[in-house]
Amino acid sequence: MATMLFTAAEASGKPTTLAKFQKSAAKFGSVVTIPTFETTTNGVVATVAQTIAEGNAALDRIGRLTAAQVNFTNTFIALDDVNFHIGRASDRLGLIEQTSTNADVRDAATDAIKQLSEWAVGIDYRADVYLALKTFAATQPPLTGEDKKLLDDTLRDYRRAGLDLPQEQRDAVEKLRKELTALETDFENNVTKATQPLKFTKAELAGVPDAFLTQQGIKTGDDEYTLKANITFHYIMVEDNASLEATRRRMMTAQCNLARTANIPLLQKILVRRDELAHQLGYASYADYATETRMVKNAATAINFLQNLKTGLQPKYDLELKEFRDLKIAETGDTNAIINAWDWRYYANQLKKTKYNVDAEQLRVYFPYQNVLEGMFKIYQRIFGLKFERVEPPYKWIDDLQLYTVSDAKTGEPMGLFYLDMFPRDGKYNHFAQFGIIEGKLLPDGRYQRPVCCLVCNFPPPQPGKPSLLSHDEVETIFHEFGHAMHTILTRAKYSRFAGTSVPQDFVEAPSQMLENWPWDKKVLDSFAADYRDPKKKIPADVLAQLKTARFATEATRYRRQLSFGLMDLTLHTQIHATNADDVVPLSNEILSDVSFPVPPDTAFVAYFGHIIGYGAGYYGYAWADAIAADMATVFEQSPDGFFDQITGLRMRNEIYAVGDSRDINVSIEKFLGRPRSLDPFLKRIGVK
Repeated sequence: MATMLFTAAEASGKPTTLAKFQKSAAKFGSVVTIPTFETTTNGVVATVAQTIAEGNAALDRIGRLTAAQVNFTNTFIALDDVNFHIGRASDRLGLIEQTSTNADVRDAATDAIKQLSEWAVGIDYRADVYLALKTFAATQPPLTGEDKKLLDDTLRDYRRAGLDLPQEQRDAVEKLRKELTALETDFENNVTKATQPLKFTKAELAGVPDAFLTQQGIKTGDDEYTLKANITFHYIMVEDNASLEATRRRMMTAQCNLARTANIPLLQKILVRRDELAHQLGYASYADYATETRMVKNAATAINFLQNLKTGLQPKYDLELKEFRDLKIAETGDTNAIINAWDWRYYANQLKKTKYNVDAEQLRVYFPYQNVLEGMFKIYQRIFGLKFERVEPPYKWIDDLQLYTVSDAKTGEPMGLFYLDMFPRDGKYNHFAQFGIIEGKLLPDGRYQRPVCCLVCNFPPPQPGKPSLLSHDEVETIFHEFGHAMHTILTRAKYSRFAGTSVPQDFVEAPSQMLENWPWDKKVLDSFAADYRDPKKKIPADVLAQLKTARFATEATRYRRQLSFGLMDLTLHTQIHATNADDVVPLSNEILSDVSFPVPPDTAFVAYFGHIIGYGAGYYGYAWADAIAADMATVFEQSPDGFFDQITGLRMRNEIYAVGDSRDINVSIEKFLGRPRSLDPFLKRIGVK
């Protein structure tokens, strides 16, 4: 049985309520807003119409200002207010698009996001608004800190939108950006909608644990098992465990062709329009345009970073492939055996079992979902000085939706809310992510809007008589995604454009990647991980040590795969133009095959690579952020209480989470580290000498 997590209020018999939480927020000069979710297609349409009408009215007020009237509040802050207003609607509709149980509402949300996004692009081309802002900026106001950054970044964005270009060129840029918003929304929606059920016999699934195969909905006949290539834990379960190579290959081929027909034509158009946009604005490539506002600053630096890692990993990568190949030869008897893309997960898993005596599936019994969740809550509450309390949501889009309040443990100050939507279902977003719903912001009336967010995940669901059991990798995932929720909720940035995770894209993953270190610490694991059948049983120290050794033993292979995605992304955004759009799939497959394993024949993985939209020319950021994360983790490791250290946790909260992008992110990183950054911890972790 899972142990229950009781808050102080619940223990005293006085559980908190949303009304109490909101009343408490008022005492701190804050406001906690409960999102009102659209539940009908008409409601979605009405929201878009109202958002646009109110936004236009606010923009008109800015555009009518005379030179004598302009000030910082009615220009730059007013524009941030407009964007906050739009963000509240678009973020909520984005969550509805990915989680609603009503297909018609999901489709309406997709159309609404397109309409809203196209209109939002047009805001940048309101010449009257830009004139008002430029008029105030020309007074050379003595701004400092976050105010100065708001002015500088806003003017930079206008330049990047082409507002200083001749009218004809400016119109072309606006047209391209509007076309892109619609194409990108369709691409992402196709990724979510893509599904591919595959039927197997029991013999074809040899090696796949019975505990998985007997789950509800998987056994669909006397000797028939239906698995979905689009559900992550189905896919990984087969790739890690199926002993028949044909089964692994079939599953991978199916996943690599998801959304192919619908998304390849879209991606060709997206890449061509992105390239045209960059050239209209004077950049050599879209990758240069996209990276200008990130830590890396240009495409060449990003590409060199990944290429150097690829080269540095080569010796270890070769050794790992040799071990995999030896295992395959021993298993198949084929002395000419090679390791294919659909083999590496399986033989990495076999290596863990045979050489390191670690069976990842056997470790699931230590990680019942509820225990992991509550254990993680206790850790994050402790190190960040917080209190979480579960409350009843006024509206649930699913029966098992959960809602929690977050407050400061010392002062009682309300900090925000988070929802949990944690198990898969048809029509739902099929990976793992944190969705912002309401960003933090200092409101015009002087109160602070506290944030609201939602974790949308796809963990293995509970079964009759058996809880949801997570793999160790999935424990890492929940620690990671909840880190994004902390980043969102703990903000104190004045302006929404700087709040929470609105940091440079190649940094945004770093705080969460850092938190992936927690599930590798014995003291941390002992605080919540126990065999659900016998809670006295903890993970033995030697098993964890072997798990760490096994992880390092396959890290080069795993990381080369990550690098292949990053280099594919950057290559497409530097080399695809109107003249060679048909090369999208061949070029993608060439890069993937060169950096990692040759892709399955006649596949188009890039069509299902959703990151190419939100992370366009930015997937390198996972590795870039990982380097920062490894360095940041050493601060906890070297602290008196290690991963439970409250002083270090509060420094993380104050120097990283609270400030968001309200100052140069390099300053925030060094303030947390207490020293200049170092690559050494990262290179050591992945095996680069």
